[in-house]
Amino acid sequence: MAQPKIMENTSKLAGYDAYFEMVQRRKKLPCNLQETLTDAFANIPVSSFPQVPGGKVIEIDAETSIGDAVKILSESNILSVPVKNPTAQNSLDWRERYLGVLDYSAIVLWVLEGAETAAAAISASSAAAAGVGAGTVGALGALALGATGPAAVAGLTVAAVGAAVAGGVAADRGAGKDAPTAADTLGEDFYKVILQEEPFKSTKVSSIIKSYRWAPFVPVAMDSSMLSVLLLLSKYRLRNVPVIERGSPYLKNFITQSAVVRGLVGCKGRDWFDCISAHPISELGLPYMSADEVISVRDDELILEAFKKMRDNNIGGLPVVEGPKKKIVGNVSIRDIRFLLLKPELFSNFRQLTVAGFMNTVASATHDATKAATPITCKLGSTLCTVIDTLASKLVHRIYVTAEDGDEVVGVITLRDVISCFIYEPPNFFDNYFGFSAQEMLGN
Repeated sequence: MAQPKIMENTSKLAGYDAYFEMVQRRKKLPCNLQETLTDAFANIPVSSFPQVPGGKVIEIDAETSIGDAVKILSESNILSVPVKNPTAQNSLDWRERYLGVLDYSAIVLWVLEGAETAAAAISASSAAAAGVGAGTVGALGALALGATGPAAVAGLTVAAVGAAVAGGVAADRGAGKDAPTAADTLGEDFYKVILQEEPFKSTKVSSIIKSYRWAPFVPVAMDSSMLSVLLLLSKYRLRNVPVIERGSPYLKNFITQSAVVRGLVGCKGRDWFDCISAHPISELGLPYMSADEVISVRDDELILEAFKKMRDNNIGGLPVVEGPKKKIVGNVSIRDIRFLLLKPELFSNFRQLTVAGFMNTVASATHDATKAATPITCKLGSTLCTVIDTLASKLVHRIYVTAEDGDEVVGVITLRDVISCFIYEPPNFFDNYFGFSAQEMLGN
């Protein structure tokens, strides 16, 4: 069994190398400038990076229920959290102490997967024969089955609250006020419901931590270089990097892709930043993902199909397009599913709800027509600085690139791509820096 696992890990690491080699080939920056930038980041210690709000990294136990995990994410206004091993809390080895990182999107994917499984089971037999109760099906499962009528809607209220929050209430800065709003809308005490109802109250974080968007725990030390962090967030596809004190298993900081990009905004005016960010993205080889590789959804497709595409392709968002030229008319994110579930009156016609109808619903629910209907885009002639400003100010993880002469999507730029613009990996950097153990974890 070990051989296939080794081959899989090797394949993943080769994929990381291929991505970064492609980035370096497409960038049109002078070699001496790239070397200067990389050397600069190599000499900036991780300890200089701003601390998380409050100065303390939030952690959760692997035996925490999904309901409690969602509550922690929401109350703490965070998108991801390190997961502790309950059997190794006294260990001084971080490899034993932490199991991984739980991202809110992992919970969303779990909800979607559970709904689809329940729908398949019921379609094959009866709910009783399948052993699947109405509460276990959850909102999405019942929706997929076409549950209709006031009674069905009332029965889905509890599941809707939980799924709505799991779908991303904690993802917005306004999480603190979104949660009570959700509870008020559905006439239930928010946290009481999510903690008492199935499947949230009995399913543990440990059961999904390695199943949905598995994020390994790969820390750096306070005296490590920011180059190591940037490489982990770009080349090695991590969304966050835990920071520990050397020789200690306790977390000192938690650096995310979003935090790094927001940090870059504060670097305006510095020579090293301006000489890169002033370039049009096309001169930096962006977008790295071509038009053929961009997965989109038509505005007349069902919204359920949009969420399925995100799950099946392991991505967090899609451009919404219309017409034969695929003109972009909006954006849909996996966390937007909460807007649907917070409006129970939509349950009865879920099978007929198109992406366009969903975007209109979001605009109505938020009283902001720009929430989903205004696409977040840039042109090939846009500067990298403009792209960074947009990603940071809009609190998004991707921006779509459109043709200079129209609104057809020709590519997408992610936070990972932006970080990759500023660095390259020196020969044998991680072999010398981390050794085999980290390479093994990165291949998981």
